[in-house]
Amino acid sequence: MPNNVIVLGTQWGDEGKGKIADLLTSKANIVVRSQGGNNAGHTLVVGSKKVVVRLVPSGILHKDCLCLIGSGVVVNPSALFEEIEELNRAGVENVESRLKLSAGSSLLLPVHPAIDKGAEKLRGKSAIGTTGRGIGPCYEDKVARRGVRVGDLYDMEFLKERLKNLLEYRNFQLKNYYKEPEISFDEVYSYLENIRERLLSMVADISLILANAKKEHQKVLFEGAQGTFLDIDYGTYPYVTSSNTVAGGCVTGSGAGPLDIDYVLGIAKVYTTRVGGGPYPTELNDEIGEGIRKRGAEFGAVTGRPRRTGWYDAVAMRRAVTINSITGLALMKMDVLDGMDELKICTAYKLKDGTLSELPPLSAHEYEGVTPVYESMPGWKESTFGITKWDDLPENAQKYIRRLEELSGAKVAILSTGPEREQTIYLDDPFAD
Repeated sequence: MPNNVIVLGTQWGDEGKGKIADLLTSKANIVVRSQGGNNAGHTLVVGSKKVVVRLVPSGILHKDCLCLIGSGVVVNPSALFEEIEELNRAGVENVESRLKLSAGSSLLLPVHPAIDKGAEKLRGKSAIGTTGRGIGPCYEDKVARRGVRVGDLYDMEFLKERLKNLLEYRNFQLKNYYKEPEISFDEVYSYLENIRERLLSMVADISLILANAKKEHQKVLFEGAQGTFLDIDYGTYPYVTSSNTVAGGCVTGSGAGPLDIDYVLGIAKVYTTRVGGGPYPTELNDEIGEGIRKRGAEFGAVTGRPRRTGWYDAVAMRRAVTINSITGLALMKMDVLDGMDELKICTAYKLKDGTLSELPPLSAHEYEGVTPVYESMPGWKESTFGITKWDDLPENAQKYIRRLEELSGAKVAILSTGPEREQTIYLDDPFAD
């Protein structure tokens, strides 16, 4: 009986994880975030209102669900409190009391966005396309062992020394390298003093909670952020995020054991999108791509940036299926392809030496000269919007999905035909008894 299910993106983020996580949390006792920060937005619908959560797990919409933020997450306290207030205004009950935070989570401080923006400005045409929210610099401080963690708030004298060392290092960079204003130690320290009690009231041993949940056979959903090809190790480096977005990152960032996971659900659109710089072999810079962008409302939930659009990439998906141990796929936005005469699927990459590859490279520079090899399929004129049964799909739509399964190496478990919860076709249930 699957009790521990990972939900993660298998493309470049923005796959629609929020809807699927929200669907599955109706069966989950616990939802946990394991990596990323307030750079990753999931759009949730609360009644007639849309709420974008960035740090708070999407299980917060279910009143009996416990929501956990693991030590792999970098936490901006201001952003966290803003989300809590937004959820309160939307009528979500007992938000703060159902939210638990690891003492090992790194604190994202005002200096981090300043460094992030300074670095992107200096990169010029080589800019990575970060959100500017300071996620990368915060992870950098964590790995360099000069960061400040949530648990440091228990001892303000200890924190004072940590903060002093951090700001001395970062302010030197801001002043001398990025030519930007320095960040005041007194202002940051005073801010941390003011939010200390509220933040510490949410602290809990996340690993222990998960271990006890396993003993009690509770259902736990691990909610991934970003997507597989934004992973710091397996993405299109350096055009990636600063954490491990693959299934292994969900384990290390939460404190669960690797053998505790029962099912890995990979989320993908029936086409592809990407935000920011970096290689994107199937990108459509034409009317077809613009049509997909408009019909799919492909604009960032956090930044509002227009997403790049392209055909489904089965080459990338094969890698995602392998490194994540994907059990089943959830394919999103089926209805966006309605009315198109022809659909294309990337089945291989033609490299600059003329050879074909069925798996993608691991670094951005290796994509130079890569040309996608396409297979064409006929589209369908009928609407798939809101369909809830497989047999009601147009024949060509069924054939398209089955071909994606064959080329990707994974079965489809869930097919989304619209933004609402009920606009979904279930072929497999990750939490099935």
